[in-house]
Amino acid sequence: MKILFSPSESKSDLENSSSISNKSFIFEEKYNLRKDIIDKYAKVLKKGLKEELAVIFGVNDIDEVLKHNIDIENSKTCCAILRYNGVSYSYLDYNSLNNKSKEHILNNTVIFSNLFGPILAKDNIPYYKLKQGVKLDSLDVAKYYKQNFSEDLDNMLLNEDIIDLRASYYEKFYIIKKPYTTFKFIKNGKTVSHFSKAYRGIILRTFALHNAEKVEDILQNIPNNLQLIDKVTKGNKIEIVVEIKN
Repeated sequence: MKILFSPSESKSDLENSSSISNKSFIFEEKYNLRKDIIDKYAKVLKKGLKEELAVIFGVNDIDEVLKHNIDIENSKTCCAILRYNGVSYSYLDYNSLNNKSKEHILNNTVIFSNLFGPILAKDNIPYYKLKQGVKLDSLDVAKYYKQNFSEDLDNMLLNEDIIDLRASYYEKFYIIKKPYTTFKFIKNGKTVSHFSKAYRGIILRTFALHNAEKVEDILQNIPNNLQLIDKVTKGNKIEIVVEIKN
């Protein structure tokens, strides 16, 4: 089974490994394609125009970002699952998992990075900041990765159960072409929007804790505060509707 997951805007400053190379990523034979995007990003950083940096970072105060980001090609890295530390990742609480569960996450979670494209949770990436949807040198990054990596993802996912826990934006990077499962979280009869990030992290944690190989492995072990109330099939998508009880 593979879980498709979103990155987070906030990131840790861990530095455990050497700088990025083709060995840092899944699909290493296509590193040159990632490198094209990395080079465009690095070019903006080196120009150092504050107005341009504020746009690609998505922040007004760029100094904190530049402290980490000034030489991305030579910056030290850590595995992606530890680089991201937003809401979903806090609820996953990766560091509290046992080693077997950690390995399950590292090898079976595909994260869609705004800069690096589709990566595994174990891939090593540096600190970076790139606002969702920002173009680099007039290039639509999501479209670029969709064009160049979709076939590789198709092949990787061919014989896998798939759970798509991505925010809808990341469908711009990759469209799933076979049956897959998603989750919809509701509370008091209304769809949970922003805080759904937390529950995506909880589902990913359930996947890890039970070393799930099939969707049923997760559904049979769903946390007590979540109740399965419906299953809706729409084309290739099977949507599991979950009621949050408290």
